[in-house]
Amino acid sequence: MARYFENDAGELVPDALCGFARAHADLVAYDADDGFLTARHSSPARRVGLLSGGGSGHEPLHAGYVGAGMLDAACPGRVFASPHNRQIFRASRAVAGPEGVLHIVKNYTGDRINFGIAAERLASAGIACARVLVDDDLASDSEKIGAGRRGTGATMLVEKVLGGAADTGMGLEGLKELGTVLAGRCRTLAAASAAHTAPATGEPAFGLLRGELEYGVGIHGERADRTRSQDSVGALVADMADALLDALRPGPDDPVVALVNGLGSVTSLELYGIFGELGMVLDGRGVQLARHLVGDYVTALDMRGFSLTLMVADHRTLGFYDAPVRTPALRW
Repeated sequence: MARYFENDAGELVPDALCGFARAHADLVAYDADDGFLTARHSSPARRVGLLSGGGSGHEPLHAGYVGAGMLDAACPGRVFASPHNRQIFRASRAVAGPEGVLHIVKNYTGDRINFGIAAERLASAGIACARVLVDDDLASDSEKIGAGRRGTGATMLVEKVLGGAADTGMGLEGLKELGTVLAGRCRTLAAASAAHTAPATGEPAFGLLRGELEYGVGIHGERADRTRSQDSVGALVADMADALLDALRPGPDDPVVALVNGLGSVTSLELYGIFGELGMVLDGRGVQLARHLVGDYVTALDMRGFSLTLMVADHRTLGFYDAPVRTPALRW
């Protein structure tokens, strides 16, 4: 049994948030009573506050992206659990701009419910609120799944582009429209050779035989409907990239942003090798790789796996993406 380093299971997240806020006190402030983080600095041109959130265990998502050029607030829930609607409401009220607040929400039932209740409370308080729903997970794109595609790695790309757009003074409806279009242009696929360690039990969340891969795993350890043998990384990445490109169908003049994302326990050596393989696939299919990120950006505790995200962009989107950002996890 592998235990997490913690004082108590119920204290892991608040203890981590206190430490996080102290480590990055120049960038974020932590409201310990309501459990949310806010940015200390934001562009004076912003008319809309940007807020996201979801279960903890995906660090640096979302707290790591609070700061100038990205999120104004983040609401972390307990591990793999939605934040409470009270938490979201109070954080939204704290960062709402003259034109209100935009919620960037991953497509999970708990998140949709709690962000929805918070939005109703904000409306009653006279604060304008809109929502962008991120649903990029290709593995859950099935009529058998009533909730629709899950929100995964594309979330941080959407947050980054919307942060750049918000800094230009874009209004609430414009940001909602842009975010909705962006979400539709993103797809993600993940694979894992070992599950994360469940905090409650210290045991793997699911089992795989030696040499097996879970193909299409979710960031909460959701099993896929397909387990495959662990072939060469080149063959694996080619299959994943082909599936993403077939779903997105970028044109020859459409620039693409790629995210090669570690799920918690994959080394940098492996991730850069994966990126190299992805680059060869894109080159072979005549796809313009305009921007890329390689590293741990949206994790699943200590899952031994990775995800690939592709976002079909345009020059306007790339301009927002390239805008300055200064957060604990992302700076340029």
